[in-house]
Amino acid sequence: MHCISRPLRDLVICPNQETARQSYVDLVSSLSSSSMSSSQVKPGADRKQQEYENLVVTSEDGITKIMLNRPTKKNAINTQMYQEIILALKAASKDNSVLTVLTGNGDYYCSGNDLTDFSGITAGEIEEKVKNNLDMLRVFVNSFIDFPKPLIAVVNGPAVGIAVTILGLCDAVYASDRATFHTPFSHLGLSPEGCSSYTFPKIMGPAKAIEMLVFGKKLTAEEACARGLVTEVFPDNTFQKQVWARLKAYSEFPANSIRISKQVIRNMEKEKLYAVNAEECSVLQERLLSNECINAAVNFLSRKAKL
Repeated sequence: MHCISRPLRDLVICPNQETARQSYVDLVSSLSSSSMSSSQVKPGADRKQQEYENLVVTSEDGITKIMLNRPTKKNAINTQMYQEIILALKAASKDNSVLTVLTGNGDYYCSGNDLTDFSGITAGEIEEKVKNNLDMLRVFVNSFIDFPKPLIAVVNGPAVGIAVTILGLCDAVYASDRATFHTPFSHLGLSPEGCSSYTFPKIMGPAKAIEMLVFGKKLTAEEACARGLVTEVFPDNTFQKQVWARLKAYSEFPANSIRISKQVIRNMEKEKLYAVNAEECSVLQERLLSNECINAAVNFLSRKAKL
């Protein structure tokens, strides 16, 4: 159990933005330091397989696989992982593979952003940290928009936040029947990203998109498939075998034909997606610096600390 040095009501109801920011920094730092010893991956683990600290990237049989590799953190995305995914996508766009796959190691596909990424900074540094993170998020999302080959998500378990919204930019999404899809933005005083404010209404209709992005409805894999977010759902006990057999068959298609076909389908919307991404990041920057968001995050982390 994590200990919190201040009463919860003092943290949640902050009279001004500076107090709210400092409360947030204090709480995040306490959570980060108390969980460090039990959750760190051993230094050098899998180094011989990869050049990344938080990813395992392999290329075989015409498929480049980018695996999120922070299983002890439920594959939560920190700043370094964002940067590594951007680099991995750039490399995969230029290699000899026919298609690229994004998946997760362990029980989770990805639990979204690592909220302890703000540990170790002062309240006065939050504004610069937020700006830098949003600049990086914009580049990250553009990496998906620009990716020239078929990009396929293999969702092996629960997905949260950015891991869900970015699925709208993938070309196919295959999910285990134990996967869930959750975008709790309003709970945290946030707003949608990953171009989901545009792609989700287009995929599932405005009402269903609002239910998910605004009201935070968590979807099962079958529900996500029925709404068009997921391409196909497989039983968990045969998921890996069935999906990779399917992908292996796809990888034998003519590479140039696949690439050109994707361009024909996707290129008409690129400028629109760039604009949506920029607008979402601008709005999100305002939200992240608001008292409402900071207090919501403190409230959320305080509940998490009591578990």
